Parts: sequence; C-alpha cells; structure tokens
Amino acid sequence: MLVLIALAVRCLLVALFLPFSALDKALNFRLAIDQASQAVPNRLLAAALVAVGFCLEVCMSLAILGGVADRLAALILAGYCLITALLWKQFWREPGFRLKGNNSGRDVFWEFLKNFALAGGFLLLAFGSNTTDVEHFLRHPLASSHPYRMTHGDVG
Repeated sequence: MLVLIALAVRCLLVALFLPFSALDKALNFRLAIDQASQAVPNRLLAAALVAVGFCLEVCMSLAILGGVADRLAALILAGYCLITALLWKQFWREPGFRLKGNNSGRDVFWEFLKNFALAGGFLLLAFGSNTTDVEHFLRHPLASSHPYRMTHGDVG
C-alpha cells in the first residue's frame, strides 16, 4: 500500500508532462513551434527547443516514476518549469494586466505561478526537506532516492 502511495504522489507530480504536455507536443508539433517562435524568432531553433522539451518531459518524468537518478531528473524539470515560465508565461507583457477583473494577463499570471509552484515541488523532490538531504544530493546527484524501497518497520 505504501509503495502505491509513493507511486501515486510521483504520478501526480509528473502528470502534467508525461501524458499531457508531451502528447500535445507530439500531436501538435507545428502549433508548439508556432508558440515557441513567439519567444525565439528562429523557427529552426524553436523546433529544436520543442523537441528538447518533449525529450525532457518524457525522459525526466520516467526517471522520476522509475526512481532512476530521480533527484537529478526532478532538478532538471524544476529548471524546465522556471525557464518556461520566464519565456512563455510573461504576464507582465500582457496589455492591461491587472489582478482584478477578467483579462488575458491575469490568466497568464496564474500559469506563471503554477509553473513556479511546480518547480518548487520538483525542488523538494530533488533536494529533500532538510540540509542533510541537500548535502546528500550535492555529493551524489545521480543517486536514486529509492522511492519504493520498504524500510525496516514499514508495513505495506
């Protein structure tokens, strides 16, 4: 039971990327390039960034789910969330942005904050919740967190 809870938590964390965002990029590659072209004017570079984003979303999500170098994968996805927020969720550039009322800038603002919050969840997975965990990650960045290992005293 505890292993299923650990897996479910990780599934929730990567749910945005693995089935949805990656699939959307695969099914709507040209639209994704059009969107990327708004921040990167070179279409070839935009296409390369979309392809890299697809690979990151799939590979890092699988690493987190499988517990293989999952802490480093979480750090990479945290960076990915922050970069995409800064490049594609620029609420401050939306005309008439204000928090009160209905406007496109407000919607982009919430998407920006969601990316930052998701990055925080990935950073918590990467670094843990205390200084000992951070030190362990810095010494062994490719190590697994062994998310499904049953420790002494666990019942499940």
